[in-house]
Amino acid sequence: MLDALTSAPPILLVLALLAAFAVAVIALRIAIKLAVRVGIVAAVVLAALYAVGQLELLPGV
Repeated sequence: MLDALTSAPPILLVLALLAAFAVAVIALRIAIKLAVRVGIVAAVVLAALYAVGQLELLPGV
């Protein structure tokens, strides 16, 4: 497997590295967006629980 990669023409290796980098960047952007949305939902839920006085439903609070 490694021999097949190292014996490829340099342009193909560069293209493969660019494709891997692009996939990693896109995955990171999606992960950040998802984490922000989950954080916003968690903040809203905690604020709602605090507003109605139900924080004792959460263990350790």
